[in-house]
Amino acid sequence: MRLSLSRALRSCIKPAPSYTASRLNSALNNPVSAVPQAGTATRGLPRNRRSSWAIHGRLRFRNFFALGVLGFVVPFVAWTVLSTINVVDPVFLPTPLAVLLRCRDWLLNDGLLNDIGISTSRVFLGFIASAALALPLGVLIGAYAPMRALLEPLTDFSRYLPAVAFIPLIMLWIGIDESAKVAVIFVGTFFQMVLMVAEDVAKVPSAQIEAAQTMGATTGEVVQHVLLRSARPAILGTLRITMGWAWTYLVVAELVAANSGLGFAILKAQRFLQTDKIFTGILLIGLIGLLTDQAFRWLHRICFPWHHIDQ
Repeated sequence: MRLSLSRALRSCIKPAPSYTASRLNSALNNPVSAVPQAGTATRGLPRNRRSSWAIHGRLRFRNFFALGVLGFVVPFVAWTVLSTINVVDPVFLPTPLAVLLRCRDWLLNDGLLNDIGISTSRVFLGFIASAALALPLGVLIGAYAPMRALLEPLTDFSRYLPAVAFIPLIMLWIGIDESAKVAVIFVGTFFQMVLMVAEDVAKVPSAQIEAAQTMGATTGEVVQHVLLRSARPAILGTLRITMGWAWTYLVVAELVAANSGLGFAILKAQRFLQTDKIFTGILLIGLIGLLTDQAFRWLHRICFPWHHIDQ
C-alpha cells in the first residue's frame, strides 16, 4: 500500500527542466561557484536598471544631449520649411538665412555688441539689486512665523501687480535714465524671489533644527548653520529661475526712453516692419539667457556636487 502511494505521488510531480536540474546539481556540488563573483558579468541575468521612461528616470548624457539638440532642430526645420515654401508672407515670417544676414549686418554696422553689453548690464544690475533685498527678507519670512504673518500677505499681493503698470510711476519717481530701466527689472523679479526663498528656507527638515537646538545652538546659530546651509542648494536654484524672469522683463524695461539695447532694437524694428531684426533680437536674448541658465547649473554642480551624484 505504501509503495503504490509513493509511486502515485511521484507520477503526479512534473520533472523540472533539465537546465534547472543541472544548475541545482552544480550549486549543490560547488556552492562557491554558484555565487557571482565581484567584478564578473552575470550573463543571462536581467540588470536592475531603471527605465528612462519611469517616474524621475535617468538618461545618459549622450542621450540627454541628443534629445536636447532634437528639441531645437525640429522647430528650426519647421520654421525653415514654412518660410521657404512661402506658406507665410516673408514680412511676417522671415527665413533663417534672412535672420542670419540681418544678424551679420547688425554686428558689422549697427553696434550689436554694444547693445548686448548694455542689455546684459541692465539685467544683471536689476537682478543683483533684487537678490540683495529678497534673500534676507526671504530668510526672515521662512524662519520666523511673525515675519511670515507680517510680510507674506503683502508680498503675495504685490507679486500679482504687473511690472508694466509701474512704468509711469517709475518715470515720475526715478526719471528716465538707466536706474529706471534697472528698477523695472527689479520690480519684475523681487516679489517672486522673496516668496521662493522663503519657501526654500521653510522646507528645511525640522529634525535638523531640533538636533541643533538639542546640542545647545542659539536661534542665530540655527539660522546661520542649519537653515542657510541646508537651503543653499534650493536658493541657488531659485536665483537661476528668477534670472530667467529678469531676461523676460528686458524689453519692457527698455520701453523707458531707451536709445540702445536689444529690447530697444526690437521695438524700433517693429515700427519699420523689420521682422528679421525682431527675430534676431528675440533669438539673441534667448541664447544669452540659455548661456546664463547653464552657467547657474554649472555653478550648482560645483558648489553642491552631492545633489548630482545620480545624474
